[in-house]
Amino acid sequence: MEMDSLPNGNSAAPNPNSAPNPTASAPPSPKPNQLADSVKLEHQFLRVPFEHYKKTIRTNHRVFEKEVSAVISGVAEAADRNDMSRDEAVSHLSSLVSRLQGLKRKLEEGNRVEHLQAQRCRARLDHLELADAENLFEWNDMKVKRILVDYMLRMSYYDTAMKLAESSNMQDLVDIEVFQEAKKVIEALQNKEVAPALVWCAENKSRLKKSKQSKFEFQLRLQEFIELVRAENNLRAITYARKYLAPWGSSHMKELQRVFVTLAYKSTTECATYKVTSLFGLKYVLFEPKQWDYLVDQFKQEFCKLYGMTLEPLLNIYLQAGLSALKTPYCYEDDCTKEDPLSQENFRKLAHSLPYSKQHHSKLVCYITKELMDTENPPQVLPNGYVYSTKALEDMAKKNNGKITCPRTGYICNFKDLVKAYIS
Repeated sequence: MEMDSLPNGNSAAPNPNSAPNPTASAPPSPKPNQLADSVKLEHQFLRVPFEHYKKTIRTNHRVFEKEVSAVISGVAEAADRNDMSRDEAVSHLSSLVSRLQGLKRKLEEGNRVEHLQAQRCRARLDHLELADAENLFEWNDMKVKRILVDYMLRMSYYDTAMKLAESSNMQDLVDIEVFQEAKKVIEALQNKEVAPALVWCAENKSRLKKSKQSKFEFQLRLQEFIELVRAENNLRAITYARKYLAPWGSSHMKELQRVFVTLAYKSTTECATYKVTSLFGLKYVLFEPKQWDYLVDQFKQEFCKLYGMTLEPLLNIYLQAGLSALKTPYCYEDDCTKEDPLSQENFRKLAHSLPYSKQHHSKLVCYITKELMDTENPPQVLPNGYVYSTKALEDMAKKNNGKITCPRTGYICNFKDLVKAYIS
C-alpha cells in the first residue's frame, strides 16, 4: 500500500472556476507572510556590496593619506634646505606637482568605482522594495537565479555565473566583482604561490586582526617556510623564519617549534611525528601537496567572513532547510522510494549532519484534494495499492457513475471495490 507523505511546500492552488464552499471561509493568503520571511533572509544580499563599498572607501582614503603625506614631507624637506638652487627647487616642486596630478587621477578613478558600488547597493534596496504579493513568482524566480550564481561563484564556475547573470540582466544583484578578487588568490594558491594571498592579507590586515581566530596569514608563512625546507634551502629558511615567523612566537610558539624541527628532516621523512603533525587541533600534513588545497579552503572561509557571507553556499543552506523536514531513518534504507529526494546519494551527503525530522504521528495527505486524511475523512485503498481520501473518491464516483480512476496510474475500478484503511 502506498501512502502519500505530507508535502513540503505550498499546497496546490484552488481551481478558480470551482464554486465557493459556503460552509467554510477561505483561509488567509500565505503570500504576505512568505514574502516577509523571504526578505528577512536577504542579509547577505545587502551586506556583501556594502562591505565591498566600505573597503573601496578605506583603500582610497589610505592612498590619499599616503600621497598627501609624501607631498607635505617633500615640501618641508625643500623648505629646510638652504643650499638648493633655483633649478633644483623647480625640479623638486615639479615632481611634487606631478605626484599630486597622479593622485588626482587615482581619486577620480576611485570616485568612479565608489559611485558604481553605491549604485549597486541602491539597486539591491530597490529590488527588495519591488517584492510584493503581485509579482511574488517573478521575484522568487530571480532569487533562485541569484542563489545559483552564488553557488557557481563559490565553486569557481566564474564564466557560467557571468553568463547566467548577463542573460537574466541581474549583474547588480550578484557579487561577481567581489568573487573576481578571490579568484586571483585561489588560482595562485592552486599554483603553489602565496604572494597574492599575502597581499590580500596586507590589504585587509585591520579587518583580519579584529578576528582573533584568523590564522590564515600565519599558515601562509608556515607554508613558505616548509617549501624552503622541501627545497633543502635551509639557510634561506632560517632567514625567512627570523624575519616573518619570529613575530608570531608570542602567540604560536608551540606550532613554530613543531615546524622548525623539520630543518633536521627531509621532505621524504618517514618519521610519523613530523611527517604528519597537529596544528590548531587539525592534522597538518607538512610535506604533502594536498596542504595547498587546505589553504584554498581556509582562504575561502576567511574571504566569506570578511564580507559577511555564509560559509556554506546559499543553495546548500536552502536545500538543507528542506531536507531537514524530510529526513527520517527510512530514507537511508535500501528500499527507500525513488520519489524521496533522500534516495539520491548527493542529497544524503548534504543531509548527513542534519537531525531527523521530529514526527510524533504519521500524517496522510490526499493526493487529489491535498486535505488531511483522518477519522472524519478516512483513507481508502484502491485495488492497485494507491490511497486517496474518502471525500475525493466519493466526489469522483458521483461524477462517473460509481467509477474510480486512479489519477496517477489510470487504473479504473468500482467504488465498492475500495477498502477502508485505518490509521493507528
